[in-house]
Amino acid sequence: MTRENIWQRQNCKLSLELAKQLEKIYGKDKIVLRPREKKLGLGTAYIHGMKHATGNFIVIMDADLSHHPKFIPEFIKKQKEGDYDVVSGTRYSGDGGVYGWDIKRKVVSRTANYITQVLLRPGASDVTGSFRLYKKEILEKLINACVSKGYVFQMEMIVRATQFGCSIGEVPISFVDRVYGTSKLGGSEIFYFLKGLLYLFATT
Repeated sequence: MTRENIWQRQNCKLSLELAKQLEKIYGKDKIVLRPREKKLGLGTAYIHGMKHATGNFIVIMDADLSHHPKFIPEFIKKQKEGDYDVVSGTRYSGDGGVYGWDIKRKVVSRTANYITQVLLRPGASDVTGSFRLYKKEILEKLINACVSKGYVFQMEMIVRATQFGCSIGEVPISFVDRVYGTSKLGGSEIFYFLKGLLYLFATT
C-alpha cells in the first residue's frame, strides 16, 4: 500500500468522524450519513445515495469544500427558471474560475473540455466538473446508461444527458483546489479520458 493510499484512508476516517459530530450537532434529520465499507467507485456511490434520497432533486458536490455550498441557492434558482433536468456548475463561463491549480492541471482540464466540445457537442461548457443538480429520475436514468469510470464518468453523464434530450442549465462557480492531499489526475487518467472520449464519439 502506498503512502498516498494510507493517507486517503486516514483522511476518510477523519472525515467520517467529523461528519458524525456534525450529525450530533444538527440532528439526523438534517445530516444523514450512509457510509460504505470501502471505496467502490463514483457511479455506485451515486446509486447508494439515491437509495436514501427522499426529495425530487439531488445535488452532487465534492465534500472537501472545493465546491462551496454558497452556490446551491443559485442552482435551485436556475432550475426553477427553466425547469431544467440538470443544472451544472461551470468553471469556464461567466464569473466561473479555478483557484489553486498549477499550469498542468489547468491546461489538461481546458484541453479536455475543448476536445469534448469539438467532438461531442455536449451542450455544456464544463463537462468534467462534478458540482451539479439533477432531477432524481434523470440522475437514475443517466447512471443506468453510463459505463465510464473515473475522470470520464462526469463527462459521460453530461453527454448522455444531451443525447437523451435533457435540458441543461449552467451556473458559474469558483472551484478551489483541496488544501490537503494530491490530485488524482495522472497519466493513466489522461489515457482513460482519451479512450472514453473515443467511445462516446462512437456511441453518441
